[in-house]
Amino acid sequence: MGCFPCFESPEEEDKKKRSEVGGGGDAKAETSAGVRFDKSKPRNVSDSKKEASAPKEENAGLIASRTFTFHELAAATRNFRQDCLLGEGGFGRVYKGMLDDGQVVAVKQLDLNGLQGNREFLVEVLMLCLLHHSNLVNLVGYCADGDQRLLVYEFMPLGSLQDHLHDIPPYKEPLDWNTRMKIAAGAAKGLEYLHDKADPPVIYRDFKSSNILLGEGYHPKLSDFGLAKLGPVGDKTHVSTRVMGTYGYCAPEYAMTGQLTVKSDVYSFGVVFLELITGRKAIDVTRPAGEQNVVLWARPLFKDRRKFPKMVDPLLQGCYPIRGLYQALAVAAMCLQEQAATRPLIGEVVTALSYLASQSYDPNATAVQNAGICSSTQRVREDKRLLGGRFVDEHVVHSPHHDSSDFRHRHQEEEVCTRVDVGRARGSPKNLSNGLVREGVVTEAKVWGKNLTEKEDRSAWY
Repeated sequence: MGCFPCFESPEEEDKKKRSEVGGGGDAKAETSAGVRFDKSKPRNVSDSKKEASAPKEENAGLIASRTFTFHELAAATRNFRQDCLLGEGGFGRVYKGMLDDGQVVAVKQLDLNGLQGNREFLVEVLMLCLLHHSNLVNLVGYCADGDQRLLVYEFMPLGSLQDHLHDIPPYKEPLDWNTRMKIAAGAAKGLEYLHDKADPPVIYRDFKSSNILLGEGYHPKLSDFGLAKLGPVGDKTHVSTRVMGTYGYCAPEYAMTGQLTVKSDVYSFGVVFLELITGRKAIDVTRPAGEQNVVLWARPLFKDRRKFPKMVDPLLQGCYPIRGLYQALAVAAMCLQEQAATRPLIGEVVTALSYLASQSYDPNATAVQNAGICSSTQRVREDKRLLGGRFVDEHVVHSPHHDSSDFRHRHQEEEVCTRVDVGRARGSPKNLSNGLVREGVVTEAKVWGKNLTEKEDRSAWY
């Protein structure tokens, strides 16, 4: 877990150049040092699966990209009209456009007064011309007319992951559990390609929810490679570079020392995965002081499995598999280890998340199971009479208001305990009476939950 993959460079001279990429040299020297695909390296199970699904990803040649004039891109975006604006980032603004051949594209225009410049522009063009994977965004072309710098990408119709996780408008359907796991697995595969297939490895350095774009069927692709760096080669363990990235996503050792490794990307992935599970932002200054940083908020909760359901995004409304939640949070916790050496390699993360994504959760099947529990209420009462027992006052649960936070917490906790407690009651004749009492309480809680869901569904239309 503490080892880094070693790659052989074609020439000793190139090896020396790559080990010095953090020293502020020319961006062209950084990226043209020889990014290629290592076909001789052993592959794990996830590699073979990826090859089967996308054999063209092993193409080691340059990807053809088109050179545009500024006039062509101005026409494609209707002179960069405001209604074509898709978003804005550190590089500049992104517009939706249509080329002469009818292809819909995203056009990113460099802000001449922004945080990034020619260096990042050149790095991104070269990276995307050399790297090709189904989970990396495709570069259609670029423009370098005068002082204008523009990049042209394939258009991703569903926007960024950030758009689907945070500040969602009422009319927009939140991501379900299956889709979240699918997005996480796909994004991890994109990182795995950069870390394990590129030679030398590429460190993304800006992994965050706004840089994960979504295509049809919520297929994720990594975008914005302006901050990418070539990773360590030979006996080097890290690349020394100035600290760049986004606050809240940077690995602690990189933020403190400027020493960059592939494990820095793994930490950033853990932050995004935690966003997917919790629905919280990496940094949210609108929350109370102890909850503004999602990682610092989550760390103490990782230690107590009983608190795991409290970490789930409320927009899921309890529709998630308990076992899957435990496994997902375990992966997130490993990625967010403070010591880089204790974090897993991204290939191990891909293996775990591919399994989670394959375990499709069916909320309808869960609803049928819950309905079966509710229909057993009458049998519970009959068994109680046969046993000569009765529901004592201390076991009677008074229904809180459906909109209260107390109800939401109690409803989540009852949902977690339902299958375990009912099974334990039926399997232990000695405690059958107590088990029946508990089953009755759980049944009542399920009725409250159903009423709450119906109430929320009705209110969503107004």
